[in-house]
Amino acid sequence: MEKFTVIAGPCVIENEEICIEVAEVIRGLQEKFPDIRFVFKSSFDKANRSSIHSFRGKGIDYGLKVLERIKKDYNLPVLTDIHETHQADTVAEVVDIIQIPAFLSRQTDLLLAAARTGKEINIKKGQFLAPWDTKNIVEKLKFGGAKKFYLTERGVSFGYNNLVVDFRSLPIMRQFAPVIYDATHSIQLPGGQGSSSGGQREFVYPLAKAAISVGIDGLFFETHPNPEKALSDGPNQVPLKEFPAVITKLLKLREFIIENEI
Repeated sequence: MEKFTVIAGPCVIENEEICIEVAEVIRGLQEKFPDIRFVFKSSFDKANRSSIHSFRGKGIDYGLKVLERIKKDYNLPVLTDIHETHQADTVAEVVDIIQIPAFLSRQTDLLLAAARTGKEINIKKGQFLAPWDTKNIVEKLKFGGAKKFYLTERGVSFGYNNLVVDFRSLPIMRQFAPVIYDATHSIQLPGGQGSSSGGQREFVYPLAKAAISVGIDGLFFETHPNPEKALSDGPNQVPLKEFPAVITKLLKLREFIIENEI
């Protein structure tokens, strides 16, 4: 990864207005930190929701129009997920980075379809995988012709609506590819609210500091103007008004570590 990368945005594309509000903040951070690569992230579909009644998104056509506008108007690279192989080529026409969701991280055909687009690929490590298992994912991507890809740590599930981050996974996975730490999904409580996931937002910053200290190539955040009213993953999203301060402190920590060769 050429630059340290911060991937951020609302969990799902609820509407264009929310995405634009978030994009404006991210663009401001990009101007403040020109040596950092900021990427706008949001999903046009959340196919892994806990309940059949949960909001999934407004679909691929609407979602890509919103992402295309943000990319053009705010000069930001954009990222979104795919869940089906047939979505890869369509999504690649707009986005800079294709993301493979954690639950689908071992799906060979999906990985190969993403690789064939020639786009950058971000793979969320499955909640069921050991860090060394990601070597096989990387080999699939290379077989498909992918050139730039990243592995994202987002915790491991041992059941009982909880995720645990083993920070040993970061240096292990960095043997295979650049590693991004997902600061918000790592504190998610999957299915913790019965028909939806909960989260422990208070741990986002301390765990992100730990990841920076261990050594990573990027950070992933979900942020929303009003997380309490977000239609997906509200409990683990960072309030947008707090996001610039969080990022600033983390980047200062990273700079301190680099300057002092810690």
